[in-house]
Amino acid sequence: MIKVRYIKLEGINMITTLPKRSMKPKARARELPFGRPPKVVLVVTTSLILITLISIYHPFEYQQPDYQSPEISSHNPPPPPSPPPPPPVTQVTVRDKNVVDPVVVDTDTTGANNKECDIFSGEWVPDPSAPYYTNETCMAIHEHQNCMKYGRPDSGFMKWRWKPFGCELLLFKPTQFLKIVRGKSMAFVGDSLARNHVQSLICLLSRVEYPKDISYTSDERFKRWNYVTHNFTLAMFTSPHLVKANQSDPDGPAHSGIFNLYLDEADEQWITQVDELDYLIISGGHWFFRSLIFYEKQRRVGCHLCQLKNVPYLSNFHGFRKALGTVFGAINSRKNYKGITYLRTLSPSHFEGGLWNAGGDCVRTKPSSRNETTLGGEETELYAIQKEEFRKAKAEGRKRGLKYRLLDTTQALLLRPDGHPSKYGHPPNEKWYNDCVHWCLPGPVDAWSNFLLEMMKIEGRISREEK
Repeated sequence: MIKVRYIKLEGINMITTLPKRSMKPKARARELPFGRPPKVVLVVTTSLILITLISIYHPFEYQQPDYQSPEISSHNPPPPPSPPPPPPVTQVTVRDKNVVDPVVVDTDTTGANNKECDIFSGEWVPDPSAPYYTNETCMAIHEHQNCMKYGRPDSGFMKWRWKPFGCELLLFKPTQFLKIVRGKSMAFVGDSLARNHVQSLICLLSRVEYPKDISYTSDERFKRWNYVTHNFTLAMFTSPHLVKANQSDPDGPAHSGIFNLYLDEADEQWITQVDELDYLIISGGHWFFRSLIFYEKQRRVGCHLCQLKNVPYLSNFHGFRKALGTVFGAINSRKNYKGITYLRTLSPSHFEGGLWNAGGDCVRTKPSSRNETTLGGEETELYAIQKEEFRKAKAEGRKRGLKYRLLDTTQALLLRPDGHPSKYGHPPNEKWYNDCVHWCLPGPVDAWSNFLLEMMKIEGRISREEK
């Protein structure tokens, strides 16, 4: 009879046939109830062994049966296998309902369904893995936003992420961000909330690289950094009113200073720097709640909360609209500027129980749901003005090929009354107002960079849709 044995060759168990010996069967063979196996059995066995060897050495010549199928009949051959389904692709719509048409984009999200959605419309969901940096691993955190250093007792506010309705917004990937901006430059222009964003971004990127300070001045309002490995330049231009301004009284009726604003003159300290930029992120609004004196063509035309005799009243909304129009006009008139301009919308404050200078505070420890809060009246007006002026600037800029994008982050941050420093932005023995305007780091403000990265990732698709 034929004997077989297994030989392990290069990781493959192979069956081989031993030569037939010319000897009588051993006594135990006579114990088989079926007697001596006929020659046809030997032939069949040998054939099966040869087929097995061929399937091992030449698998591409041998079609394996479908072991999950029912019995295969020669009269009913199995149908050809169906091709595997394509991987799921999430369709995301980045849009501002008042500005641009919906733009469907493909992202490398995981676990999302194939629906169109607005990445700025959603809710906050738990993220047990957060935060992705701490005040001990990142040295860029401003003292007034270093909430854990100054004893904030809860940490749950750091453990949430933004989840758009109908799709996913991936967590910020520093390597991906730095790959996109390699060899490019980006600047943030605005008030201390713009600085809040820059420091958040630096902390998020610190997991890959820390930048080198290359500032051309010692003035902390104008900072530049370079990510040497990626040849990426990041800048912060502090300009709270965006237009030319100076302080005429450090006190004033509201004890927060009086500022002269030249509504038809962009701030030269930053507008002259934009030609070299690939990305420009503009924000602002909160400084327009202070006492303001407005000038146009070097002539005083009115004021807001200035209490000056013989000076007509003009609302802060008038000044804000004029300032934004001037800034966008100045950007569109820069012949050498070819970058992408982002407008980040108003960052909501969350004072409860009083105004900022009248005992107001923010003591909540969890995000709000969409039906729990609404944007305040004055902030709603500033937010609407931003979108209206953005729409005008976008249309005008398009005539000369400039790109404008809206970072509509207001709704997301409106739902985070728990993310402010409150009294934990300074030592307990120092007297300060409760801070319900800025954001703790780490904290909800980190989502701003998630939104920014997503917009940068899909820029090619948006540009094609606009042609």
